[in-house]
Amino acid sequence: MIVRFEHWGAWVKLESEAAIVALDRDAVRALGLEGGPSWVDPGPSAPIEVHLAITAKCGAGCKGCYLDARPDGVEPARAELEKRLDAMRDAGVFTVAFGGGEPTTRSDLQELAGAARSRGITPVLTTSGLGLSEARIEKLRDFAQVNVSYDGGSETYSHVRGFDGAPAAERAIAQLSSAGIRVGVNVVLTRQSFPHLDETLAHARDLGAVEAQLLRYKPAGRAASVEYLAQRLTPAQACELGPVLRRLARDLCSAEERPRAFCIRIDCALVPFLVADPDLASDPARLARFGVFGCEAGDALAAVTVDGRVAPCSFAPATALDAADLVHHARDPDLTRWRQWAAAPAQPCDGCTLRPVCKGGCKVVASFVTGMHGPDPECPRVLAWRAGDAA
Repeated sequence: MIVRFEHWGAWVKLESEAAIVALDRDAVRALGLEGGPSWVDPGPSAPIEVHLAITAKCGAGCKGCYLDARPDGVEPARAELEKRLDAMRDAGVFTVAFGGGEPTTRSDLQELAGAARSRGITPVLTTSGLGLSEARIEKLRDFAQVNVSYDGGSETYSHVRGFDGAPAAERAIAQLSSAGIRVGVNVVLTRQSFPHLDETLAHARDLGAVEAQLLRYKPAGRAASVEYLAQRLTPAQACELGPVLRRLARDLCSAEERPRAFCIRIDCALVPFLVADPDLASDPARLARFGVFGCEAGDALAAVTVDGRVAPCSFAPATALDAADLVHHARDPDLTRWRQWAAAPAQPCDGCTLRPVCKGGCKVVASFVTGMHGPDPECPRVLAWRAGDAA
């Protein structure tokens, strides 16, 4: 295992790469370890996961692309990307998620994965699956997991992305699984894709996916337009998320009579919707134990843009901080502002049982909808509070 001490205890990455675990000081001591200087004089921390954009090239043209990637997009040289990996190693980053654009268009992707591993960083990858030939698949074996963007069958996929890429995504899932590469799916939740979530995940599992990462549709890149308002989940759908997740976990994740395990994860932006589910909202400690956390932007999570600047997350505007200075992540004033708002009291988040894990919801959504950082305007509790205020 790999241990990174923090003032509260330590992050521990298991050798199997199956999980990253947060342990308090007592649990760390139970392993026979001591935090040393990190416990005596806590210094600034750094993210444990960084999303690294390795290209802005992509020919898919997804209507909601958060990067606004294009066929002639910028592509950093490998030497420059390796410098950014050096900075991640020096900062103690555990995981790097390669994205874009379409990262599989790079001819040196295998070398970049090896460069991450040689620095003790676990590489993972997200791809559309478009044009993913057998030769390209062979170059993905150094990745701990490859996630394919898959929002559902042809009609649903077209609603979300503006074209039918479902056949290519389904083929990529099956090919990756057959090649023995651990494969998951990224599923963007919109008001059109949400009603078909059961069949989407069941089909992905049957094709060989071992995990589904559910993503909230966010107003970034090409999605930062009035069209976002027509694509986002409805208030009723947001309230249904908790019960739907519990049903999916029961129906799809049972290990009985299955050739492989299947698990479901949600991104941090979906956490505020769980406040509408009393069974989940009443026990935030249980959510935390299973790794369900709200906004980690600028804290445990960071992103590096194609031009080498650090951003709070992949969907947020980049700061002036250069990736080479990632070790100073905790001192950057823009990133600090993101962290401080998550910790600051604000109505109607005060008194919310989910606040310890939710942290006020998605600031990317709040900034787009309200023009400033603040409580997530699409959170069921926030909507009810504002409706009562207006009345």
